[in-house]
Amino acid sequence: MMSGMAELPTAETPLNQHSIRALEQWLSQLGATVVEGNPCQWRLTRSDWTAELLLAQEDLVVVWSAHAQDEQRCSLPYGLSRQDVEAAINAGP
Repeated sequence: MMSGMAELPTAETPLNQHSIRALEQWLSQLGATVVEGNPCQWRLTRSDWTAELLLAQEDLVVVWSAHAQDEQRCSLPYGLSRQDVEAAINAGP
């Protein structure tokens, strides 16, 4: 099967065992877009909130913004599985 995207590791695989390319592919599949000028910063928009995702050195930093609410910030260690991180991001603020 020839496709432009490599297969992602299983959802149970910790993020620290993903290549940078796999992390970028995963973020794209979530619906996030890279912030122009900063390949380590991504933006995810949902109907009731937005999130800034920062691929920091030690962990994935998520900053949620929702209408009329203060920002909420969370640091998710790269040792967590992709499915756990995805669930935490999608849970929203």
